[in-house]
Amino acid sequence: MDAAPGLSAWGLMMGVAMVKSGMSIVNALLMGVVVFAGSSQLAAIPLLVAGAPMWVILATGACVNLRFVVFSVHLRPYMMHLPLGQRLLAGYLTTDLSYVLFTRRFPQHGGSAAQLLAQQAYLAGNCGVTWASWVGCSIIGVVLANFIPTQWGLGFAGILALVGVMCSLATDRLRRVSALVAALAAIATLALPFKLNILVAIASAVALCLLLETGTVDTGAGS
Repeated sequence: MDAAPGLSAWGLMMGVAMVKSGMSIVNALLMGVVVFAGSSQLAAIPLLVAGAPMWVILATGACVNLRFVVFSVHLRPYMMHLPLGQRLLAGYLTTDLSYVLFTRRFPQHGGSAAQLLAQQAYLAGNCGVTWASWVGCSIIGVVLANFIPTQWGLGFAGILALVGVMCSLATDRLRRVSALVAALAAIATLALPFKLNILVAIASAVALCLLLETGTVDTGAGS
């Protein structure tokens, strides 16, 4: 519930941004309801406005959402007792904030049947509030886009939400270093067209993490 106001503001901004980018009302509504991925939408909209090739838009969205591969691996032990359909639905509805709140509330998976049910209920409630806040306000933003001036600065709500998520996830030295490298790479390659600096930043951070983790494992094995 604590994340709902921020998500609502971000969803409202996204609905306005989709219409202001030139998307039709139907397409904007469809994207707002089906594409439940705010950061990917935030990255894709400028590319749509710039007329970027579809492969660039899809690659950007995929790279921005690569973090959910890590989230899903972490959540796998919590979910494997559920049917496939429920696992797929949970994967679709889980966001950065719901993942952070869930893993903080339940740092250890498993337990008794009552504990498993409590975990499932908490995640379902969290995801339900998140989805309703996002989709509802996205639809409001689309419908009222022509009456909401972009000068309101609603886009800053999305930036603040992403910064908050980043700070919540930067829990160790490796994550903080990778975030710094990604930021520096994005700034250094800002002049690239079609927001390709985002891809460079992600690739740089991932490569550095792999190198550091490999070095750590080799050092540990050698000792």
